[in-house]
Amino acid sequence: MPISVKPLTDRQKEALDFINSFIVAKGYSPSLKELAKFLETENLSTAQYFIQELEKKGHLKRDPHKNRGITPTAQKQTVPLLGYIAAGSPIEPIEDSEPVQVPTNIKLNKNNSYYALKVKGDSMIDMGILDNDIVLIKHQMTADRGDVVVGVTENGATLKIFDRENGKIVLKPRNNKYKSIKPEQLDIRGVFVGLVRSGY
Repeated sequence: MPISVKPLTDRQKEALDFINSFIVAKGYSPSLKELAKFLETENLSTAQYFIQELEKKGHLKRDPHKNRGITPTAQKQTVPLLGYIAAGSPIEPIEDSEPVQVPTNIKLNKNNSYYALKVKGDSMIDMGILDNDIVLIKHQMTADRGDVVVGVTENGATLKIFDRENGKIVLKPRNNKYKSIKPEQLDIRGVFVGLVRSGY
């Protein structure tokens, strides 16, 4: 039976985000004292109340017999894997592709549309994006300077940093072996929001 998850107040969401971030950073859940400190209170019963509410709303599981016994309920996030992206080539579809499971520390907004692409090549290696990594893309048709975008130029699709020089669009790699691209035409198909290392 699926877990029923109810909406949170802003403060409850902040507390849940703190718990999730703490677990990602430390590998274990925060104590009541640590949660109380985050909530800027010395009252442990306030922290206890937040945990009870988060549990009641389906966002946490709690083991009363364990110290640091709270764990977030894993809400599975998946996005469709649409194909391979390599500099200067069209996006190549992947036959029989399966949805990609997204780590819970990457927050996907339910109001937006996302997809995944598998990287071919090393033009973004200095950003930590390696050959065969899976990049998560938020579907949108605009970008700000500094965004990593999926851009389709007259020479094919590419994953690069969006920038402007002298009023003209430039797509910049993050590997000194490659030159920047100054496209005549550009369609933005999305903005990079996260990475799933192969073997996650």
